[in-house]
Amino acid sequence: MARSLLVTGAAGFIGANFAHYWMRQHPEDRVVAFDALTYAGNRANLTGLEDKPNFSFVHADICDYDRVLSTLRKHEIDTVVHFAAESHVDRSITGPDAFIETNVVGTHSLLKAARDVWMGSGKDREHRFHHVSTDEVYGSLSADAPGFHEEQKYEPNSPYSASKAASDHLVRAYQHTFGVQVTTSNCSNNYGPYHFPEKLIPLCLTNILRGRPLPVYGDGSNIRDWLYVEDHCRGIEMVILGGRIGDTYNIGGNNEWNNLDIVHLLCDQMDERFAADASLVGRFPDAPDSSARDLITFVEDRAGHDWRYAIDATKITRELGYTPHETFETGLKRTLDWYLANEDWWRPLLPS
Repeated sequence: MARSLLVTGAAGFIGANFAHYWMRQHPEDRVVAFDALTYAGNRANLTGLEDKPNFSFVHADICDYDRVLSTLRKHEIDTVVHFAAESHVDRSITGPDAFIETNVVGTHSLLKAARDVWMGSGKDREHRFHHVSTDEVYGSLSADAPGFHEEQKYEPNSPYSASKAASDHLVRAYQHTFGVQVTTSNCSNNYGPYHFPEKLIPLCLTNILRGRPLPVYGDGSNIRDWLYVEDHCRGIEMVILGGRIGDTYNIGGNNEWNNLDIVHLLCDQMDERFAADASLVGRFPDAPDSSARDLITFVEDRAGHDWRYAIDATKITRELGYTPHETFETGLKRTLDWYLANEDWWRPLLPS
C-alpha cells in the first residue's frame, strides 16, 4: 500500500535530500514537506518536487501543535520522518534557547499530535514515527575506542547534543508509555548537495571559490565519521521499511577523517579541477592562483569541542543489509561537482 509521509525539516539539508530520494524510490507515495523556513531552510531545495501531484509543502513550525495536528489529519499521514532540528553546534553555544525550543519542545509537539491522531478515541492505526538523531548524543571517543553502538551511554557535551539526547528520550518514552510505533536512527556527519554553507565542507568549498580563508579549529586533529547524505537516506529507508519498532539503528559511513586531512583533500580536488578546466578560472576569478591549501587558517578551538566521533554500524548492516555506497573520496567528488554546478543555489546564502 502507498504511504503518506510527513517529512519535517524537509527544506533543510538532509530533509530535502530525503524528500528527493523517497520520491524517486517510491513514486506512488504521498510526501508532505513541513518546514518553518528558518535560516537553514530553503524552499529552493525542493525544486523539481513541487510540481508533482503527490507532493505538497506546509510552511509551519513543529512547535505549533494545532498546525501539526491539522496537517496529519488533512493528509492522512501514516509515517512521520522527523528531521527538523537546530543543528549547528557553534550556534548552540552562543544561543542555546532555540535548540531547546525546536529540538525538545518541537519533538514533543510532533509526538503528541501523532499520538492523538493515530491512537486517539480508541483508534490504533498502523503508523510509524521515525526520529533522526545524531552520534553527538554519545559524547566523545578516544583514539583507540570502538565506534558508538546502540547501547552506548549518552554523554552529550554541547547544548545541541543535549537537546538531541532529550528528544531521543522523548521518542523512546512515547513508545514505552503510549505504544507509539517509533524507530530512531543516530547518524554520523553528513555531507553532500544542499548542505548549508556554515558547515565545514560547504564552507571550505565556497571559500576556496571566493579566495577566502579556510578556518580550521585548533590543530585540525578532531576526527569525524563522514556519511554521504544519499547513503544516509538509504539507511533511513531501510529502517522505516524493515526496522524493529522501538529500536535504534546507528548509520555510519565507515569514513573516519580528521578535519585537516578533509580540508587538504578538498583543496587538492579543487586544484585538480581548476588545472583541468580553464573555464573555472573565468567563473571564479577570486579563487587562488596557486594551491588552495594556502588559504588554510588555524583558529581558536571551539569550546567543548569533542575530539572524535565514530559509528559502529554493525547492527543495521547485520539486520537490514545496509552498507554505504560512497567512500569519502567519491562522495566528496560528487559534492564538489554539485557545488560547481549550482552556484546560483549557494551564492545567495553567503554572508555579505
